[in-house]
Amino acid sequence: MATAEQIKSLIRSHFSEEPERFHTIALQIAAHEAKQGHAAIAHDIRNLVDMERKKAGPRIISFPRDLKGLVLTEDPNTSKQVLVMSDELKARIDQIIHEFRQRAKLKSHGLQHRRKILLIGPPGTGKTMTAKVLAHELRVPLNTIQVDRLVTKFMGETSAKLRQIFDFMYENVGVYFFDEFDAIGGNRSMENDVGEMRRVLNTFLQFIEQDTSDSLLIAATNNPQLLDSALFRRFDDVLYYKNPTEKEIELIIRNRLELFIPSRFNWNKVITCCKSLSQAEIVMSCNDAIKSAILTDKSKITAADFISKVENRNYQHVG
Repeated sequence: MATAEQIKSLIRSHFSEEPERFHTIALQIAAHEAKQGHAAIAHDIRNLVDMERKKAGPRIISFPRDLKGLVLTEDPNTSKQVLVMSDELKARIDQIIHEFRQRAKLKSHGLQHRRKILLIGPPGTGKTMTAKVLAHELRVPLNTIQVDRLVTKFMGETSAKLRQIFDFMYENVGVYFFDEFDAIGGNRSMENDVGEMRRVLNTFLQFIEQDTSDSLLIAATNNPQLLDSALFRRFDDVLYYKNPTEKEIELIIRNRLELFIPSRFNWNKVITCCKSLSQAEIVMSCNDAIKSAILTDKSKITAADFISKVENRNYQHVG
């Protein structure tokens, strides 16, 4: 049977609204049961986790016909407890959440809540996760705009689709996430720019200026130097992301590996190996280590086991 610590961790993750952690601990219990020779119950637990994960997957929402396939919607279950970042950045995200919840009070004083947010930072540093957390905490859908499919070669078509998205945003409150935003927010003075993209950017600037919906518009980019300077003053807040500090690396690993960590674990060596990785890459290394432990019926992951997964990520990063 599951250990007392596993049961307590399972209960904590449930009441903290951390489904991904809940799934991880459930799989750890399945691995424990398999090691005890209880193959049937281990199989049942894994099947239950797989079924729940599939049910929580993304779906296409009922957007106008012209926008079908351009916007993906989901109801994220990522709580803000999973965010590993500086206290200053957490406080600013909390402020966005607080103002949204108190938007009626702000409106009564002629004020608008923070709702146009620009996220800047390298890949894998938590920008998409922030959008998911905001949607979950505010109990609204997350609508991800497929920017690469939004931009077309036909003159006027992209601007028309943008107008439809902003109209929909006004009528349907949610988080609208424009990833790789520099695809439409590029500098208008760039020599290799074409007239159509300048028109698209001008259209976007007009729409974001005129937008008075309650929805959150979140734009994210890995390349802020490509953005037009006029964009920055249109956003209520600009949040900068970076790779995790040593303290944050340890917290990410502890949160993810949980009960797999033995009493003796060479943290110094592990943290040193992770310094070149983003938060997403560290999480993927943790997942790789967990899968290996489950498949080899191990109850613990040694520092050497984990480092081998990190080195694979480092190798991919170099390659």
